[in-house]
Amino acid sequence: MDHNTCTLYSGGLKGAEATFGEAAEKLGVKEVIYTFEGHKLDRRHNAVILTKEDLERGDISMELASRMLNRTYYETEKIRKVLQTIFHMVNNGHQVFVIGSILDDNSVKGGTGWAVELAKLFNRPLHVFDQPKKQWFTWSSTEWTEDSPLIEYDTFVGSGTRYLNDAGREAIEQLFVDSFPEV
Repeated sequence: MDHNTCTLYSGGLKGAEATFGEAAEKLGVKEVIYTFEGHKLDRRHNAVILTKEDLERGDISMELASRMLNRTYYETEKIRKVLQTIFHMVNNGHQVFVIGSILDDNSVKGGTGWAVELAKLFNRPLHVFDQPKKQWFTWSSTEWTEDSPLIEYDTFVGSGTRYLNDAGREAIEQLFVDSFPEV
């Protein structure tokens, strides 16, 4: 994989997304951050502020999101915009990397889980670093399997928890080192 032809899509929030962005920047990988007006970001580098019309293209029923994630999301404008923004990230990035916690029902904890569910729905190569287990897992149609993924596509998503721990940080850094050894 040539780092010069790759683009990371992210949300620029503190934690995993900021760390994905920092790792990309160190290696010269292009970064695009999707956001909306008034959203507080940790990284603003190459931010694309989605318009109302852009956000509406990623619209989803909160009832459907709640059902897919096996949790309750109430109708709030901010949560809706966050889910709409995640749609744009996953829609543009072919391979999806997430840092978080895989739950017993195969979903991923928190709002990060929406990126995971969209990746499954869009049939994207999907990898989650489970922080409590300190291990990467790849989704294979019906289950998670342990893996050591690499960035293998020109466009990819880096998302995850705001509560990044040392293991998660190291996993992101190692992912970039292993994927772009020539840099």
